[in-house]
Order: sequence, then C-alpha cells, then structure tokens
Amino acid sequence: MNKAYKFRIYPNTKQTELLKKTFGCCRFIYNQMLSDKIACYEITKENLRTTPAQYKGKYEWLKEVDSLALANVQLNLETAYRNFFCNSSVGFPKFKSKHKGQNSYTTNLVNGNIKLGKEGFLKLPKLGKVKIKRHRQIPENYQLKSVTVSFSPSGKYYASILYEYTVEIKKEKNKAENVLGLDFSMPELYVDSNGDTPKYPHPYRESQKKLAKEQRKLSRRKKGGKNYKKQKEKVARLHEHTANQRKDFLHKLSRQIVKAYDVVCIEDLNMKGMSKALNFGKSVADNAWGMFVNMLSYKLQAEGKNLIKIDKWFPSSKKCSNCGRVKSKLSLSERTYQCECGFVSGRDVNAAINIRNEGLRLIA
Repeated sequence: MNKAYKFRIYPNTKQTELLKKTFGCCRFIYNQMLSDKIACYEITKENLRTTPAQYKGKYEWLKEVDSLALANVQLNLETAYRNFFCNSSVGFPKFKSKHKGQNSYTTNLVNGNIKLGKEGFLKLPKLGKVKIKRHRQIPENYQLKSVTVSFSPSGKYYASILYEYTVEIKKEKNKAENVLGLDFSMPELYVDSNGDTPKYPHPYRESQKKLAKEQRKLSRRKKGGKNYKKQKEKVARLHEHTANQRKDFLHKLSRQIVKAYDVVCIEDLNMKGMSKALNFGKSVADNAWGMFVNMLSYKLQAEGKNLIKIDKWFPSSKKCSNCGRVKSKLSLSERTYQCECGFVSGRDVNAAINIRNEGLRLIA
C-alpha cells in the first residue's frame, strides 16, 4: 500500500529561486508538448510522442532543473490524453496558467538522490538539503518512492513524501458485528442509524464575514502592486486556515468511526448535482461529503473493513424502517416520518436505519 506524509519545508533564498525555476520549466514543457501534440494531430492525424530531453537542445535552461520533474510532466500529459480518449466525461487537456492553479512538481527516488534525514533536513535533487518541519515519525520499514514539492497561494512550501509499505490485512467478508448507516444531512454532515450527529462546525460559514472583509480590501488594491500581493496572500491564508479546519475535523471523525465499526453504509449521492440545486452550492462545498467518504474508504480498507455504497435511487427516506412500507410522496418539509403501522421517527434517522439494513442485505 502507499501512504503520503506532508511536511512544510523552509528553503533558503537560492533554493527558493531554483524551486520557482522548476515550477516554471514544468509548466513550460507541459504547454509546449501539448501545443506540439495538437499541431501534429491537425496535420497528420497521429499522436506525437516526444520527451523533455528533445527540447533541451533548443531550450538549454531546461537543463538547470531536475530532469525527473520534467519526466513526470510527460507522464501526466500522457495520462491526461489517455483519460480523454477512454472516458467521455473527461475533458481535453488544458494549458497551464502561470497565475492560476497550484505550482508543484514530482521527483522520484533514484540511486539515493532523495533522503529524509533525522537532523531535520530533506535532501532533494538539485536543491540539496532543505530544512523541514518533521512533525510525524515514519516507520523504518516504509520505503520512500517519490516527493512532490508544492507552493501554496499563502506563500508556503510543502513536501509530500510518498512511501510504499507492506501490511497483512485480515479481512473477514462475513464479519458485520458493528454496522453503521449514515444519511447525508446538510446542517450536520450526516445523521447515523443510532440517531447521533457529529455537530459539524461549518468552518467556511464561520469565517465567511472575515473572508468577505479581506476580499473587499483586495478588490480596492491595484493589481500588480506590493499591497495587492500582500493582501492576496492574506486572503489565501484565511482560505487555507478554513480548509485545514475542515480536514482536521473530518480526519478525526472518520478515524473514530473506523475504530468503532466494522461496516459503514452510505448512499452513493451525486454531490455535484446537489450543489447546483436550490442554491446549495456553498453548503455542499463546506460539508465536503466527498472528502469525508474518501477518508472513510481508505481508512476502512487499511483495517480490512468495508464501506458499502447504496444506490442513490434507493427509497431510504420514503421507506418505513419498521414495517418496510414505502410512501408514494414525501416532501422535504416533513422532518418527522410517520407510518400507518404507528412507527414515528425523525426523517433522517429513519433513512439512516434503512441504509444500514440495505447494506446488511447486500453483504448477506
């Protein structure tokens, strides 16, 4: 299995300059290779295959940066092309902008060119030893594979170190002693089959006024000026802080669920479609349900446990969890579920129980 550890790094002035060059060269070679592919296809109707080494004769400054970083750019472009032709829902590869997106590059371990030292330094190709804030210990049996260096809009540099490790997962397919059903809820992230809610803090909603104030200041600054750049970094730091609050809460919550339950059942929802309906865009994005499901998925898998996804057309809200009767109509304003059999429950709790029962049926 693979696992990545993300640490903050503190490059010096010379290393910062080389990092900026590397980001620019990676962006340039991606755009140049994509442009050449498009031009070749328009003339010959064939896919042009080139390598970064073929451009170093004409653009000698490409030799100043890590060659493995440029090689990974080629792999990323080929992957983007393959995804476009194999998957109709994926768009055509786009050119990278200098002012949009995140600056990053990936380099691989070859002949000991990358090393994480215990003295607080990370050795990288061309850069040498870079100061790193190592806040977590890495097991000795983990094997280093690659490093992705990134620059955030808030002005910070990070190194995401990918490790490969071997673990024996004792998976019992029929083990379903502790099963939990989760029904998505806009106000509280979810309601589980026990009737509990996580009391989601809504970090974006809490910081929305402060963000609006700082963004108004940014709108009054002259673009390209020093004050504009300072204010832009300030807004970026606020967004980063909000995102970190969300990730921290979701990581801790998903870990608690994984420790307590063997099987977790959820609905396979279309969050993109939900965000476009009834002006739910900000609420859906703030909840980050997709991120939460992804965390549950890989953490459960690492423990040999199961995440069961129920079909989105399953009538979890309309079905009575007591007798199984399904209502023909149920408006969103009805928050209490009442059945003809006499069963009365909260709408979301009833749906979570139905999701859990359907998950148990699928396992059986």
